[in-house]
Amino acid sequence: MMDLGDPFDVTLLVAAVFRDLSIEYLVGGSVASSVHGMPRATNDVDVVAKITGRHVEPFVAALRDTFYVDGEMIRDAIARRASFNVIHLATMMKVDVFVFDGSELAEEEMRRKRTIEIAEGEPAVCFASPEDIILQKLEWYRKGAEVSDRQWSDLRSVIVVQGDRLDRDYLRRWATRLGLDVLLERALGTP
Repeated sequence: MMDLGDPFDVTLLVAAVFRDLSIEYLVGGSVASSVHGMPRATNDVDVVAKITGRHVEPFVAALRDTFYVDGEMIRDAIARRASFNVIHLATMMKVDVFVFDGSELAEEEMRRKRTIEIAEGEPAVCFASPEDIILQKLEWYRKGAEVSDRQWSDLRSVIVVQGDRLDRDYLRRWATRLGLDVLLERALGTP
């Protein structure tokens, strides 16, 4: 039974809606880094979704009883390929939904996503791969003037836990393309 105080419980609720509406998605951010690395507390859930205008009404209808959800905000985010959020009413936990932007990296992330069971008896959830979480966290670390201990700790925990299972060629190829190669090598070399 879910206690709904846990970000994984809210993740399961939202993932079920995406699955029921056949909207391709993946969970990223700190929830995904907790799955692939060391768990840590977080107050939000980050999702990338291939949501389109035709999904808005059924998406709102599926969530409106348990989440604050604004259809106009969703339509605007879709038009701008931006993000919107929904808020779980019982816990006030925020889910940030990033509209899939169709970039080459976003396509790779969707292709490489991992389906993982996070709760016994519950359907599996789609998560960004460990490599893509590392790249995402490196980008956020750089955007935050390279001072966020939280982002650095998250990406380092994924590197440590995943170890030799990481596709380092993929990581280096994309880090170079994103201008993150120096940061990646620092992260990979940190004891």
